[in-house]
Order: sequence, then C-alpha cells, then structure tokens
Amino acid sequence: MPVSLPPALDLSLDLLRCPTCRTRRLHPDHGALRCPVGHAFDISRHGYAGLLTGTRATSGDDAAMVRARDRFLSTGTYAPIREVGARLAAGAVAERGTVVDVGCGTGYYLAGVLDQLPGARGLGLDTSVRALRSAARAHDRAAAVAWDVFRPFPLADGVADVVLDVFAPRNPAEFHRVLRPTGRLIVVRPTGRHLAELRGQVPAMVTVDPAKEERLHQALNPYFEVAVIEQVEYCASLTRPEALDLVAMTPSARHVSRADLHDGGVVPTRVTVSVLATAYRRR
Repeated sequence: MPVSLPPALDLSLDLLRCPTCRTRRLHPDHGALRCPVGHAFDISRHGYAGLLTGTRATSGDDAAMVRARDRFLSTGTYAPIREVGARLAAGAVAERGTVVDVGCGTGYYLAGVLDQLPGARGLGLDTSVRALRSAARAHDRAAAVAWDVFRPFPLADGVADVVLDVFAPRNPAEFHRVLRPTGRLIVVRPTGRHLAELRGQVPAMVTVDPAKEERLHQALNPYFEVAVIEQVEYCASLTRPEALDLVAMTPSARHVSRADLHDGGVVPTRVTVSVLATAYRRR
C-alpha cells in the first residue's frame, strides 16, 4: 500500500528540488516524490523522504547512538543549548518563516526552534535513517529528508530564513545559497571545555581540536559575517546511565569499546557543558 504524504512534508514540498535534475520541483505520486522527468524518491513509512542516492560521505548515527541520544536529550540536560538556538532563530525570522536544520539528528533542536515560532515550518536533513525516524516525529511542522551535508542540497535557492547547524558538519557555500538575503545561519559548536571531565575519564573520547574555531572562521568568512555570538556554559549533574548515554550518542562511541563503557569504570557525576552559538548574516 502506498505511503501517504506526511502533512509536514507536504508543507515543505515547495522548498525541495529533484537531487538529480537539481532544478525541477518534486510532487507526490503513489508513496513517492517524483520530478517531471520521472526521477522518483521513496517516502518512508516512518515519515521521511529518502532523496539521497549513491554512496554517502557518512552513514550517520546508528540505532544504538540514536537510542542513547533520545534517552539523554529527554533528561533536559542540553535544554539550555536548545534554548539558545531557538532564541537566536526567533530573533532572526518572521513568525511564518522557514527553518532548515542541517545534520538535524533526532530533530530535538529543530523542534525547540519551531516551539518558539508558532507559524514557522522546519525541514531537517540528515544521513542517518535511524535518526530521521525520530526527526520525522519531532514536531508537527517539521519534515525530514535523507541527505548528505557535503553534497549540494536538494533545495531551491534562497528559501530558508534560518539554517541551523548544531554539532553538525558544515557546507558554507550551500548554507549561503539556500538562505534568503536577510536570513541567518546559526552554528552551535563545543568549546575546548565541553565535557572535559568526561573526556578525562574516557581517554578514547574524541577531543575538541584547539584550531576548530580558526578553521570555522576560515570556512565561513567568504560567505558570512558574525551578527551575534553567545557562550553557554554550565555544570550538569549526571547519573551513571546518563553519562554512558552521553558518550554513546556522540562520534566517540565509534572509538570507545563496550568494555570501557559498561565494565564498571569511573565516570564523572558532574560535567561542564560549554558551547558557542553564533548567528551569522550573509555577505
């Protein structure tokens, strides 16, 4: 039986372009999205559209990482990060604007933005089909699409009021292309102090490159200039299961053995959460 078009995806059809043709619009057709030439892309029974074809640059989060992320984010420990992203977005977009979340994961941060903008719509892009299942249900005005951030986005030019990038890879040229002239790019990334206590106890965890900020500036500077920058830093109390989920939901999970996580090793009960959130305007 063909899958019906999810309402949030229906709201976002005018944003999408055929990833093969690059310019032609997509329309629903018997459980798929199809362009006038006939290129067709499945709509998953879980509610997201699978526009990505061919080899992916990354496979994204696996099922265990997504389950860990869902559990951890449900504790509210990262709520201040969600709030700063939503605040910067709300200050940059009209109530009925369009928000594109690149590397949206489970849709947690996009849903936070849409909660602050009752008339806005959202579209999340991610490579992880496991994460997209959650993202497609994260908010009734958020659609989800399988896509690789390192490729040209399957979006028309100048359609987004906000591009949101939280702990995700970046594609500055595409961010610039899909943003309206008055749009804002919001980038949230960790500082060197982020989760320092946890990294001290789990040496295999991925560290924050000290040159990360300089590389970010060099990548974005040809396309964007800083409008607002905020730092969010606080101490968070963790139970042991929460600390394990925090490790397991990050790319560090690919480097830390199961024994490191579950064989009774010491994990901190308090960690520093430290991020920078910047709103950029187009050059």
